[in-house]
Amino acid sequence: METAWLEDFLALSVTLNFSRAAEARNVTQSAFSRRIRNLEMWVGARLVDRSVYPAALTPAGQSFRAAAEALVRELHQARAEAQGRTPDRSPVIGFAALHTLALSFFPAWVRGLEDRLGPFRTRMSATNVHDCIDALVAGACDLMLCYSHPIVPTAVDTSRYPSLRLARDRVLPVCAPDAHGRPLYDLEARGEAPLPYLCYTPDSFLGRVVEVIVGREGIAARLDFRYENSMSEALKAAALEQQGLAWMPESAIRREVAEGRLVAAGGPRFAMDMDIRLYRAAERGSREVQRLWAAANRGLESF
Repeated sequence: METAWLEDFLALSVTLNFSRAAEARNVTQSAFSRRIRNLEMWVGARLVDRSVYPAALTPAGQSFRAAAEALVRELHQARAEAQGRTPDRSPVIGFAALHTLALSFFPAWVRGLEDRLGPFRTRMSATNVHDCIDALVAGACDLMLCYSHPIVPTAVDTSRYPSLRLARDRVLPVCAPDAHGRPLYDLEARGEAPLPYLCYTPDSFLGRVVEVIVGREGIAARLDFRYENSMSEALKAAALEQQGLAWMPESAIRREVAEGRLVAAGGPRFAMDMDIRLYRAAERGSREVQRLWAAANRGLESF
């Protein structure tokens, strides 16, 4: 039995959809289905009822889910201790977050909570949206910090993983300015010349958001692919070097815009608002996690 099979099963227990769970686990649907069957063969019982839509856990699957969550959580904890990341047993609140939010939002948000609660210990895993969901489902983190938008649904069962909307952010196209402070690459300018495009990987959350904007505005033909990266900080660095235009979360470029090193490369129609949401598992959580969650809920008007 492989631990990946357990994590696959936990992802399926959240989405109850093989294709969405396979996407969250970043594997093909055929490979995902094969791994679920392998787990059922190892357990010796059918865990998933495939005769209904959406799929449902069988009674054996419901029973096995709790054991799988506990086992995966203990394995992740043991690994963290072996790597020296938890030197003692005092409470540490584990977060999984998108790279951008870990850098641009998390530090100030935590500082605001500590002003009310006093200092607390945190551990951050900055990664992509698929791994964030995996960590939350497997119990490898206590809280997940992600962007959210209805047109790019996150494969999370909100009945088991409730969320708080902490703030709003906006993704918009930016580029370096010319000598007169105007955008070097302007989506509003007339002309047929293609604009150098710095883009996210298609499987990233921001990549999917930008894909919707580009399709909605019918500008795909105007964008000339130059560079692809899943991390907004990498695209920001390329934009600052005048390599092209990139869609960036507003929270990640406030300083660069204020200093005039980046400017908007298009008007409001090329932008899109997003929620910043905090997720937790309803069925588990330490006292420290519950205290932080309650404080975050009370203080939403501050953000």
